[in-house]
Amino acid sequence: MKISEIVVFIVYLVFMLSIGIYFFFKNRDGGEKTYFLGGRQMGPWVTALSAGASDMSAWVLMGLPTSIYALGLGQVWISVGLAIGYTISWLAEAPRLRRFSIVANDSITIPQYLTNRFLSKSKALQIICAVIFLVAYTVYAASSVKACGTLFNTVIGMDETAAMYLASLIIIAYTFLGGFSAVCWTDFFQGMLMLGALLIAPIFALFMLQGAGVHPVDTPNYFNAFSSWKDIVSGLGWGLGYFGMPHIIIRFMCLESQKSLKKSAKIGISWTVLIVIFAAAVGIIGRLFLGYDESINGHSLVFITMVRKIFPGVISGLLLSAVLAASMSTADSQLLMAASAFASDVYKPVFRKGKASDKEMMWAGRIVVLIISVVALLIASNPDSGSIMSLVSNAWGVFGAAFGPVIMLSLFWKRFTFAGAVAGIVVGAAVDGLWLAFLSGTGIYEIIPAFAASMVAAIVASLLSKKPSAEVEALFDKALQPEEN
Repeated sequence: MKISEIVVFIVYLVFMLSIGIYFFFKNRDGGEKTYFLGGRQMGPWVTALSAGASDMSAWVLMGLPTSIYALGLGQVWISVGLAIGYTISWLAEAPRLRRFSIVANDSITIPQYLTNRFLSKSKALQIICAVIFLVAYTVYAASSVKACGTLFNTVIGMDETAAMYLASLIIIAYTFLGGFSAVCWTDFFQGMLMLGALLIAPIFALFMLQGAGVHPVDTPNYFNAFSSWKDIVSGLGWGLGYFGMPHIIIRFMCLESQKSLKKSAKIGISWTVLIVIFAAAVGIIGRLFLGYDESINGHSLVFITMVRKIFPGVISGLLLSAVLAASMSTADSQLLMAASAFASDVYKPVFRKGKASDKEMMWAGRIVVLIISVVALLIASNPDSGSIMSLVSNAWGVFGAAFGPVIMLSLFWKRFTFAGAVAGIVVGAAVDGLWLAFLSGTGIYEIIPAFAASMVAAIVASLLSKKPSAEVEALFDKALQPEEN
């Protein structure tokens, strides 16, 4: 245990909490749109780094590098898939989604957008989406809470379960108080910290290899990235997740203008490409620098072990705060997305029949944040819940398969219908879950067959259902008209 590391952690956590308190007082008279979407007033830098940080949770610092550390270059295809998918989502999906969400009755959540896109009065789609959100985000948030427990346990010897409770308390506090604005600004600072940590650690380790010597690698085909076609296909399949990841694509909707979006795209793509490249570097260099250790692999500790071995207390504390940053920046976004899905898409239209006030909506969202946090904490503290990487993989697959094809079809296909959207979401989520339960032994990541099944179901159901009305087609055409700014 290093006292300097503890001091840095405390300062960092206080800083994050202060941001939540600031936006609580700044936006206390704001309403539903302010709490859940920041009033569509986010600038390019905050939006880009917030989107990236909310995406790259602790698994990019712990799970992904350790997977490459243990299994070899075949896992690098995950980084390649993520870089390609993220780039396409910014260039193809983001510009249209922002315009379509505004035209579709100024929608502030993904379920709201999908319902308004078809001018539907049915709440079926919003309820289905909200249920998937609540389940998948609870699992996703559990991975971030688990990462915080592992970090505190490894660095300061704190009981892992107690550490999970502490981290959850901080995350809940600033999400509960500050809403979307607090989440985006904390993510902005945390995104910069994550990038700095991933740049510095492998570079220093590489230089130290010259003096310390290289540990032998005895894993077969460790340096062969093309040894398994399943690794290649499954790794590239991770990129499909971006098209339907609600807590990432919601950032596309919050931008203040199309001009800001272009700048955000450049920043966001550059940030993510650097992150996934250096995450892979941490895994490879970590294997040569540290050698293989089952305890490192079992607890996803290659980045943490590398940093603590190279740097003195204050610097290692700052760099390890990046793991906290990664965990918290994703967990806060997940909590807010699940809360907005329930409050705006179920509580207000179903339970309150559209009569809930703005203040009531904000408090409904805050209560959901508390409930989901408790359940996520229970999952994370269960020793049989799985690794950080497996938890993320499961949630990523559900979101990508259920929402990716539907969102893209809604933006690019005029003939797409409400029935097609419902079919695509239900089939995507169902196939993903069934593949995970019964066919995971094939070695193919479940998002690939589920994404394909969702796309086919959405197209077939649309062609079999009634053609969209003239009003829906007019909405589609209006969304394609360019903005002046």
